[in-house]
Amino acid sequence: MGGAERTARKRRQQRTAGADAVARARGGNDTKKVIAVVAAVVLVAAVVIGGVLWTNASKNATEGQKIQPAAPAAADYPERREGVVVVSGAQDAPATIDVYADFLCPVCGAFEQAYGQQIEQKVAQGELRVRTHVLPMLTEKSDPPGYSLDAANAALLAADEGKFSEFHDSLFANQPEEGKRGYSDEQLIELGRELGITSKSFADGVRAGTYDAQLQAELQRVLADPSLQRDFGNGQRGFGTPTVVAGGTIVDIGDQQWLDKVIQQAKS
Repeated sequence: MGGAERTARKRRQQRTAGADAVARARGGNDTKKVIAVVAAVVLVAAVVIGGVLWTNASKNATEGQKIQPAAPAAADYPERREGVVVVSGAQDAPATIDVYADFLCPVCGAFEQAYGQQIEQKVAQGELRVRTHVLPMLTEKSDPPGYSLDAANAALLAADEGKFSEFHDSLFANQPEEGKRGYSDEQLIELGRELGITSKSFADGVRAGTYDAQLQAELQRVLADPSLQRDFGNGQRGFGTPTVVAGGTIVDIGDQQWLDKVIQQAKS
């Protein structure tokens, strides 16, 4: 064997030994396993990134959205603000109910969907007067916090402009999800414009939080009122939204005939 041949064979042996060492350091030389592991890591990373992007998009679903105005009430009826309570309907209506609600509360949204039109019809027919208490109970439950209070303040300002019902119904018809982004002041102001509110005082009041302090004081009053507390089971009592009160008594809104019963009782 010549010297050149011996040198070439030695180099081949060194390359083979080096490859074996690398394979041992990697736990073996199964290339398919290495590729599979790398592919799995890439897939997991893609799923995580996709999940983060989807979560952020879902959380910010209201960003840049226009709040669609709800259809106006079928008939006009008197409406006025009394402090932080909005009174709708004729003064001499036989029945009066107090409705306590939060614009972010999903159960309040379901209540409006189930009974909102019926209540408006009874008000328009002169059979019912409604005292609406918009409460900022869930102010910390939006991201960022504050939507519950901002919406309540804007609704009271809309009442000053004679547009409470339309504003109220629009916010519930386009209700954001609890725990996610609500609507900004500018989006609330734009809704007002869509409903015909063009005064500078409305926009300024939304941005400044004109009724914020009064709304927070009203919430504390309501939370401390024993007549508004209910039994939630397991020895727990407290206040929750929505709550409807008629004649000083909390109404069982689980009864689908509750509204007719309230009016009939008031007339009897």
